[in-house]
Amino acid sequence: MDVFLVRHAAKNATLGLSMTWVLLEDDIGDRKKYQIVAYYTLAGGTVTRETLPTNQVLPPYPVPVILLARLAVSENYQGRRLGEKTLVTALRQAVLLSNKGLPSFGVVLDVLDEDALSFYQRFDMFHPFSDNPMRLFVPMQVIQKL
Repeated sequence: MDVFLVRHAAKNATLGLSMTWVLLEDDIGDRKKYQIVAYYTLAGGTVTRETLPTNQVLPPYPVPVILLARLAVSENYQGRRLGEKTLVTALRQAVLLSNKGLPSFGVVLDVLDEDALSFYQRFDMFHPFSDNPMRLFVPMQVIQKL
């Protein structure tokens, strides 16, 4: 099975607040629809500097971040490391967005459950926010090295 990444045209309820990228199955054979393999959604956001797990001196106003709003792999495709690949792709896309006019100090994600938390903890680059261990942060400087 080969897969390829396609930028999904739909934005958050026509408000344009987020963008979703979808990983589709390449070989659809005689079927009329593509199978969704995985997807991720990115959005701009801000956080207070006090909640960021950093010692860096930050301005007194809200700090811009990119929110990894969603990341999922179809149950039919789990166990094939597509979650890891989709995560790396999402983080690289966040760097591109930051470099092209959406300046961001890092990426923030809200973890759905303990299974998802253990998935992200395997990467050893995500840090919990000081006020919520199910909310993670990775600095843009770290992502740029991927």
